[in-house]
This record gives sequence, structure tokens and C-alpha cells, in this order.
Amino acid sequence: MTETTHSSALHPREANPSDPIERDRWVSLYRQMVRIRLFEEQVNDLYTSARMPGLAHLYIGEEAIAVGVCAALRDSDYITSTHRGHGHCLAKGGTMDRMFAELLGKEAGYCRGKGGSMHIADQEKGNLGANAIVGGSVGIATGAALSARMRATDQVAVCFFGEGALGQGLLYEVMNMASLWKLPVIYVCENNMYNEYTHYRETTAGRIKDRPEAFGIPCDVIDGQNVLEVYRTAARLVDRARGGLGPSFLQCDTYRYHGHYVGDIDRAYYRSKEEEQEWINQRDPLKIHAAWLIEQGVVEDAELRRIRAEVESEILAGLEFATNAPYPDASEVDQDVYS
Repeated sequence: MTETTHSSALHPREANPSDPIERDRWVSLYRQMVRIRLFEEQVNDLYTSARMPGLAHLYIGEEAIAVGVCAALRDSDYITSTHRGHGHCLAKGGTMDRMFAELLGKEAGYCRGKGGSMHIADQEKGNLGANAIVGGSVGIATGAALSARMRATDQVAVCFFGEGALGQGLLYEVMNMASLWKLPVIYVCENNMYNEYTHYRETTAGRIKDRPEAFGIPCDVIDGQNVLEVYRTAARLVDRARGGLGPSFLQCDTYRYHGHYVGDIDRAYYRSKEEEQEWINQRDPLKIHAAWLIEQGVVEDAELRRIRAEVESEILAGLEFATNAPYPDASEVDQDVYS
């Protein structure tokens, strides 16, 4: 189902449960994935119950990518996001209360309720924003990397985008510049296999990895459902960029469990239910990492249940905050809006 057979094992290195720092890192990866999963489930409920204006594109099934990559970054590092950007925002340090507030159009939201689902940004955590344009953020991320290079900082920029962006010429223009100038940017392709309702093999000629490599940019193709593989690969690429060795490309093969957007309910006309169930039942990133944590003796099942209960409480508190928060005053309608 993916263009490359991933050579690494399910989890390439055993854990050391006696090391508290390492143990906390592996558990935090699970917690962050649970936060994204439950947040997105609540977003779907907000949409179907007509409590949320507009629509959303859910990240359910792809959690390991945002979590694994952002765990390798510092707060001062940059990311740019996509129309499917809630997971990136949370993984980079976003809080649920302000995210829910933004989705509900409230003043307390990250963009004062004016951005909504597809334009959440969090400058304090280096999140330069989601983008409703396919491939629209690749120039922003590359520009951020150029800025870091010109200011002589060791900041790194990560650009998330889907495989549908491979049809955008801007991506190739910026990869060319990034390679020539050895910019500290990592292009992370979240290959969930479908450009909205069309399989990527019908729209993308050749292998994905050949495209960045044509610009002299090294490419890793990994299992995007394996959060440890994502984290370890991302950490290596971040170190490479921070060390002045230039850009890299990370292809994470993954799958969105829901439709292209919350209104895409019946997907049988473009992908089979059998395919969906295979990914959901056998390749769920939360289940894979939870099983590994238990197998390695890092946690017991009771702790995983406790983590889920804590996240559920965080969800309820964040939703209550957003529900009770005021809307922006009408006088602000032309403020912080650019065209």
C-alpha cells in the first residue's frame, strides 16, 4: 500500500525502563498522541452537533508524525502546518483551551477567533501557522530557515505537508533554494495516500523520494505509524540541520482514518472499508506504541488508562473554557486581518 517497504523493525531499539528520563520521554509520546486523538474526536462531535462554525480536517490516524517530529524540536524552532493542522499545533505545545476557543470563534483563541480550524498559529511556540492552501506553507518554512541562517541562530524549521503538495511548483522552487543555500529546513511529507478523494499514485509520477533527491536533498522513507521511528529519524535530521548540513526530506507513510474533512462520511467510492479497517485495527499508532510500552516494562495498562482519563479531563476543561469565553467585539472585525 506504500511505495517503499520500510526496512526498520517495529521499534528499532529497546527501552530502558530504569532510566527515568528515557521512560518519561516514551510515555510523553503516548500522552501527546492521546491528546491529539481525543481532541480531534471532540472536534468531530462539535461539528456533527452544529456547535462549531465552519468545518475541520481531522488528524486521526496520523498522530505519530506530529508528535514524533515535534518531540525532536525546541520551542524556538519553527513549524509550518497544513489544513489538517490541529495535531501539529498540539504537538508543538498548543493548549486545548485556546485551540477550542479558536475553533468556536472566541476572542481567547490563538488568532482571536478569526483564524478558525485551518489558520491556527502559535508564535510563542514557533508555530507559524496552518494553511488552507495545499503546499501554501512551504515558502514560509523555507523563509524561516533562511532567517535563522541570516541571523546566525541554530534554529530549525520543519514544514509539514501532504503528498498532494507534490503537485505544487512552489515546493520544488524552495527545495532548490534550500539545497543551494544549505538552509536548516526539514520537509516532512505526510503521505496518507489520498489527495482528497484520489489515490496519490494516480496523480504523482515516479517515487516521491526521487524528487527531493534530484535537488541533492537526502530523503528518508519511514513508517509514519511508528512514533519512535519518527522521533529517532526526526532527531537525526534536526541535528543535521542544526549542524549546518542543510535541508532534508522525510516521507512518513500514514493514513487518515476519517474522511478528507468532517463532512466526508461515506468514503466507499474512493477507498474500501477493508483498507480502512486494516489500518485502524493493525496499524493504529496509539495501539502500536502502547503495546510496546507494556512489552518493554515501561508502563502497565493501568497507567495508560490513567493517562487517557487525565486527557479526557483536560478536554472537558478546555471545552468548558472555550464555550464560556466571549466572542470578539464587533469593533475588531477589521483588525488583525490581512488580504
